Amino acid sequence: MTDVLLRGGLPWGLGVPADILVRDGLIHQVGAGVDAPGARSVDVSGQLVLPGLVEAHCHLDKTLYGGPWVPHSAGDTLAGRIGNDLARRAELGVPSAARIRALLERMSAAGTTHVRTHTDIDPLVGLRGVEAVREAAAGCPVDVRQVAFPQHGVLTEPGTAELLEEALKSGVEAVGGLDPAGVDRDPVRHLDLVFGLAERYGAHLDLHLHDGGSLGGWELELIIERTKTLGLGGRVAVSHAYALGQLDDAHQDRLAEGLAEAGVAIVTAAVYNFPVPPIKKLRAAGVTVACGHDGIRDLWGPYGSGDMLERAMHVAYRSTFRRDDDIELALEAATSGGARLLGLEGHGLAPGDRADLVVVPAGNPAEAVVVHPPRTLVMKDGVVLHN
Repeated sequence: MTDVLLRGGLPWGLGVPADILVRDGLIHQVGAGVDAPGARSVDVSGQLVLPGLVEAHCHLDKTLYGGPWVPHSAGDTLAGRIGNDLARRAELGVPSAARIRALLERMSAAGTTHVRTHTDIDPLVGLRGVEAVREAAAGCPVDVRQVAFPQHGVLTEPGTAELLEEALKSGVEAVGGLDPAGVDRDPVRHLDLVFGLAERYGAHLDLHLHDGGSLGGWELELIIERTKTLGLGGRVAVSHAYALGQLDDAHQDRLAEGLAEAGVAIVTAAVYNFPVPPIKKLRAAGVTVACGHDGIRDLWGPYGSGDMLERAMHVAYRSTFRRDDDIELALEAATSGGARLLGLEGHGLAPGDRADLVVVPAGNPAEAVVVHPPRTLVMKDGVVLHN
């Protein structure tokens, strides 16, 4: 593998220009005036260097990306969107490995190096979504990890629990859940089932929680308690967690402390007008916060670009972040937060870290988020993919 020397960039967090020498897929040296005879030299003077972007919550199997425009036909309720998805996915050829591949290529060009995707599992689709995502990801320079996701409920859809287990047996990395109270109407049985699968198969667990207010807060308490009891800290995440953005300060504080102590991460997409978890408070408490797009041009909505810097901008904007240091929290969620969620080692800009790098024409992290400029260079495992 040819050595690559990035000259004169601004590594995030270093504060001064530096050269970055990449060797054998790793960052070998960071500093001024690095000498590397024979290395491929790339001048990135004055540009910000970031670690690879991490898409922590999307639905690749649902995407219509890369195909003709499909007018949105769902109603405004959760039930309406679920029904629209069920009614039209066969007609539109969902899941499609070709469309998933097109979206992954777009993500790679925008600097995403790792993706966690929630793949629908139900008696009608079976594991076809899992297989389509695997087919699309094969040979793609993006690391893709799947969550076996019961989009239409577990207890309310007989046969789904068995399919979730089959997906985990096939190598799917995580099991999902969906509104244990609001959809399945039995939070204790729902959590028994999905936590049991995660424990039995050594899998991660990532639950969609749309339930709001005190109901959602109570479900978060149940999740915290289960995580602590089973010793699954660092392997459990709650996606959306709208309730966190609706509760009073004292309740938020208690939950933030509990989430941090249990090792439960929070993932937000900051979509539409749905509540956004209090990112500053969560991070101050030590909670891992990651972010992602949620749906990207699918039967649930026509929006989404696959660009995680643009998504970080939405997270910052919806959080009413204006100060540079606050805006930087959104970038952290799109990089190191997602890396912690996935348990990635060596994700950063220090010697010995994996050479997953993104270069953008920006002078600081806040500018990179607000402007989300074109990518000058994208590198994965030491290989320049886009330049």
